Parts: sequence; C-alpha cells; structure tokens
Amino acid sequence: MLTEERHSIITDTVNTRKSVTIAELCRILDVSASTVKRDLNILAEAGKITKVRGGAISLDESFSAVEKNVEEKSAICTEEKTAIAAYAASLVENGDFIFLDAGTTTEKMIEFLPQKDVTFVTNGFIHAKKLAQRGFRVFITGGEIKAATEAIIGAECVLTLKNYNFTKCFMGTNGISLTAGFTTPDVNEARVKSAAMESSRRSYILADHSKFDEISSATFAQLGKASVITDRLSNRKYAEYTSIKEVM
Repeated sequence: MLTEERHSIITDTVNTRKSVTIAELCRILDVSASTVKRDLNILAEAGKITKVRGGAISLDESFSAVEKNVEEKSAICTEEKTAIAAYAASLVENGDFIFLDAGTTTEKMIEFLPQKDVTFVTNGFIHAKKLAQRGFRVFITGGEIKAATEAIIGAECVLTLKNYNFTKCFMGTNGISLTAGFTTPDVNEARVKSAAMESSRRSYILADHSKFDEISSATFAQLGKASVITDRLSNRKYAEYTSIKEVM
C-alpha cells in the first residue's frame, strides 16, 4: 500500500470515528506499529489529525487542560448528573467499604444513598461532612487541599489509599476518550484517582454525555478498568471497550 493511500485511510478513519488507537490502525492497514506511528507523526505535523498517546483523535475532538471550579461544574448538566448519581447510589450494598471521589456528580450521590451498613473513605471534605450528617461512618484522606475542586490530593493521600481494600469506588472524570481513557487536568489528582481504583474491587466512573470524546492532560485509567454510568451514549464505539450504563 502506498504511503499516500495509508495517510488517506488514517485521516478518514480518525475523522469518522473521532479517535482511533494504534492497534486498530495496524489491523486496518496491515502494517507494523512503527509504520503507523511514523504516519501519525507526519499527519499531525501536516495539521490533519491530533496525535495523542496510543493513537490519534480528530481535530474536532476537544482537548482541555483547564479545570473548571466547583461552582462552574455544578451548573452543567444538572438533571443528567442527578440521574447518574441516583443510579450509582442504588449500587451501594450492606457491608460495602467505598471510596467516594471528590466531584460534583459524586457529591450528588450522597442524598440518594440508602441507609445501610456502609463505610466511606473520601478525598472530598464537603463529601465527608455530608456523609457524616447522613449517619455513615466516614474517613477522610490526608494531604493537600485543592481549592478549585475541593479535593484532597498529594503523596500522603495516595499512600493512604494504597493501604485500603475497597469493595467499590465511585469516580469523577473530566474526559473519556477511546485513545486516552479517563483523564483529568491535574497530574496529582490523577494519581489519587489511580490509587483508589487500583485498591478497589469494582470501579465506577460517573460521567454525563459531555465528558465523552474529551481529553485532558493526565490519564488515570484506561477504559477497561471501570464501568461507566452516564445519561446517554452517542458514540456506541465506547461500549466495545467497557461496560456502560445509560440512565436517561
């Protein structure tokens, strides 16, 4: 296959699917990973695609390293977040030992939680207060407070989480991508999320539809590492990579 033909196929595939992995392109083109990587570099330099770790995304797939504050996030997709939170809360069972991530959708879960024998660990200090007010046993991680997201982050938080064995964790995310997985703008926050998921038997990502086909600076897990709870899924391709529950 001529180089020009490969480039045309790659560009068309990326634009059609919005994102594609190197492994997928190897199968489509029947060439080596090194050839695909070289082609992606050329196409990215030509401004036809955006090259990311593990593959490529179309130019219209959104990339953002900017972190909205809690007030801004709370005003986005409120009905969708409520429906997602209500379903997520229904998954909580007697005897669970749960990590609840800081975030606006995970915070909404608290009002829907059933009165059961459940213990929570959280890096959200607002979450900890609300959980305690509901009568749950709750532990809060140590570390540095990040004002914008009202989350506790840092090395102390990561080390604490590695010592736990959670039955479930409920996580927020800034972006979900076929190539980049689950992402967040803050590397330190990504480390906390990764540590919690690695210490958990089951992991759930709570994300409204606006988070799909979005990429941020730091990947904290690949798609297959967690089930996704969302309001609706437009790109059915994601269902090939992980379990997705639509609640609206």
